[in-house]
Amino acid sequence: MGKGTGILVVAEVGEDGLRTGSLELLTVGRSLAEAMGGELTVVVPGAEVVEAARTVAASGADRVLVVDDERLASFTSGAWTAVVVHAVAETNPAALLIPGTTSGRDYAPRLAARLRLGLAADCVDLAVEDGALVATRPILGGRVQTVVRFEGDGPWIATVRPGSFERAKPTGEEAEIVSLTVELGDDDLKVRVVETLHEDTGGKRLDNAERIVAGGRGLKEPDRFNLVEDLARALNASVGASRAVVDAGWRPHHEQVGQTGQTVAPRLYVAVGISGAVQHLVGMQGADYIVAINRDPDAPIFKIASFGIVGDLFEVVPAVIEEINAARA
Repeated sequence: MGKGTGILVVAEVGEDGLRTGSLELLTVGRSLAEAMGGELTVVVPGAEVVEAARTVAASGADRVLVVDDERLASFTSGAWTAVVVHAVAETNPAALLIPGTTSGRDYAPRLAARLRLGLAADCVDLAVEDGALVATRPILGGRVQTVVRFEGDGPWIATVRPGSFERAKPTGEEAEIVSLTVELGDDDLKVRVVETLHEDTGGKRLDNAERIVAGGRGLKEPDRFNLVEDLARALNASVGASRAVVDAGWRPHHEQVGQTGQTVAPRLYVAVGISGAVQHLVGMQGADYIVAINRDPDAPIFKIASFGIVGDLFEVVPAVIEEINAARA
């Protein structure tokens, strides 16, 4: 396989349709493809993914490969690895971009090992320098960023942290959509999903949320988390939490935002009583607008906040809710 010039992006489709991280990869993928003088191809694996493929086709891709197979309805590492191996052989890209989701982090190392290729994980920036892919990755719990340069002819593989890039928007043009058939063998299907049980979380999912209100230890007591829930309700937002709150047993783990929780990129992120430890910031700094409410004017969260309110959250939050409700009345 000779050195390619194009970019291959792997899109993910969930129960609610195309995941927003896939649109972010279209943005960076387009930039890299133009820098390398190649095409941007997107492979969309899954079951009943035609609508998602159409969204991708209208959002800046040059070609869309659809692998529509009922056996891909639920993610398994072996099957997805086989699909992407086939897509790489079909397109011969210079670089392969994979969402840095739970699924992406699962199969990307397996894929790199099978193809004997280099992998840069959890990238927050990608560029082309002298014809080679250069990746920026956070290390040491997000305290330091390191820049790595791929060598050889590739293809080069990178997983990209959600929230690192803008989401691609419709361009007014539609790319060609091609059906790609992949033969899945017994070895690819050793793991089979028998049943999926959904926990009743009582709230909205964080991964695709447009608005999130998150609370931290500044609330002092678990019973006072109702302030966060009330503000989230007023904003029609999802509820999130810092690691300290989750570790204390105040909130379930699926609400945790940060390095050991979920990485989110909403339009609006409201941090209530969260000081802003670096482990939390790396999970939400991709938000378009960040509003911080904290009584400590030196809290690290204010360094990245779009708007900051220094004050007692037990007075500020009820006042904000009252103003929101009044504006809607």
